[in-house]
Amino acid sequence: MGRLNGKIAIVTGSSRGIGKATAIEFAKEGAKVVVSYVNRKSDADLVVSEIKKIGSDVIAIKCDVSNEKEVKHMINQTVKTFGRLDILVNNAGIVFDVPFSKRTVEHWKKTLDVDLIGVFICSKYAAQQMKNGGRIINMSSTNGINTYHPDSMDYSAAKAGVINLTKSMAMELGPKVLVNCIAPGWVETEMNANLPADYVKDETRKIYLKRFAKPEEIAKVAVFLASKDSSFMTGSIVVVDGGM
Repeated sequence: MGRLNGKIAIVTGSSRGIGKATAIEFAKEGAKVVVSYVNRKSDADLVVSEIKKIGSDVIAIKCDVSNEKEVKHMINQTVKTFGRLDILVNNAGIVFDVPFSKRTVEHWKKTLDVDLIGVFICSKYAAQQMKNGGRIINMSSTNGINTYHPDSMDYSAAKAGVINLTKSMAMELGPKVLVNCIAPGWVETEMNANLPADYVKDETRKIYLKRFAKPEEIAKVAVFLASKDSSFMTGSIVVVDGGM
């Protein structure tokens, strides 16, 4: 039996990257999974197929996490299909790499809407379904702690907000719902696939383990936080950066 056997989990932004890896690792541990996506239906369908091969129940739901109506639909459809909700992973996120002088208010608003306010909206409606207890896991970033990239300052601000929000929600929703946060460093994802080679080399040099993380390495931390193994953790920020 897996550590999440029989649990019902939503993973937002799970058509690719860390979200995809998390959805698959949850399924391997016995969870029934909702693959949430916003634009990449074909990618989401591939994740669904992979999870079905594992032998777990799974559905895909289109949801813009910054749209309250769509979030309500996702939560309601999950409960209608599986009967309840046990775990929410707030993974969906966007980033615009734009120089300070060219960054716009619209860049800021869109980033905050998805990366920070979306976490609040999903958590609010998910928590209402976790009457007998549950887990909320937020994906922040080392950008929100002590890693600074001026070309993504709104992303960094949003991720710092996610850390603060995690602590506030842990206080608000305890003791039944445990709320924790993962702050990854550099990860080998599609989002980072087009970074300049020299930049990747420079950033890799700063990491003690001298490489970027695999998405699965972040996902396994999410499994831990979703399982009974983390039963006395809430409001915690788990940094997974290979040393940096």
